[in-house]
Amino acid sequence: MTQSELKALTAALLAGRGFAHKRDISDVIGVLTKSLPGGAADLTQAIAVGDDCAAIADGDGYLLLAIEGFVDDFVQQMPWFAGYCGVMVNLSDIAAMGGRPIAVVDALWSDGMHPGAQVLQGMACASQRYGVPIVGGHTNNQSERGQLAVAILGRAKKLLTSFDARAGDVLVMAVDLRGAYQDDKPYWNASTEAPAERLRANLELLPALAESGLCDAAKDISMAGAVGTALMLLECSQVGAVIDIDAMPRPAGVPVLRWLQSFPSFGFIFSVRPDKVRDVVHHFSSQEIACAAIGEVNASSTVCLRDGEASAQLWDWSTDAFICAPKPNN
Repeated sequence: MTQSELKALTAALLAGRGFAHKRDISDVIGVLTKSLPGGAADLTQAIAVGDDCAAIADGDGYLLLAIEGFVDDFVQQMPWFAGYCGVMVNLSDIAAMGGRPIAVVDALWSDGMHPGAQVLQGMACASQRYGVPIVGGHTNNQSERGQLAVAILGRAKKLLTSFDARAGDVLVMAVDLRGAYQDDKPYWNASTEAPAERLRANLELLPALAESGLCDAAKDISMAGAVGTALMLLECSQVGAVIDIDAMPRPAGVPVLRWLQSFPSFGFIFSVRPDKVRDVVHHFSSQEIACAAIGEVNASSTVCLRDGEASAQLWDWSTDAFICAPKPNN
């Protein structure tokens, strides 16, 4: 990739919908920290806000609580898949924190049972395949538009967080490439056709990784794509990195921009101490999950992309907050 091509790729990522939606997080955190008596301290549980789940110390472990909301056009266009994803993406959030899921609840708005019935059927399918029960929720069938929010409770013995990446670490990406795109959408689906036993075993890889001590910094790849997810992890940890685009696992024949804007059903970014990288890669590749080192973490505030000899700066969180609220002196 030439220098101009890499700069164009960087600009396209910054202009994408996934990046725009993630930036909303900093606005919310900023308002809450100004509105609560204790400021940011009132938002802190076991870890600071900005991770995949809330983590609440409980006995010899942590309760994990996550929630996902879905834009109405997704629910209207793909109701069954939206319901399925409502469960699936929350399970990924729990796993990304080193946890195991306990139960799911939902809030569903629908015009009668359209598209509510299909949403619920998708949720039920995912619940059965992943082995996690739906235990309750809220329903409103008097809404003009279909909308969905899903929350999940989990538990972790040892946490993976977004706040423990260190300068000198290696960025590692793990993703299940045994799938296909869902129609023309940016959803890489390696779940709905996979054996249920594989889905459950794949999720177990994350708490097993946390408990092994091989890694303590992770984030699941969200709608911001792999690069955007790495940026969130790095900003939370107050470090920078150089990310090697060509090293990132990618399905054969998929254009690089489309892949970097994709949301995979199973995909994670890790920050790993150099002496643990080989073991972490083997942890996933031994289960046929594509896994590779994709960059180096440094002590800067900038995140840069690299492809061959070309390089381009993606973000500098010291001058422009991505998901973390701006510092008082900014």
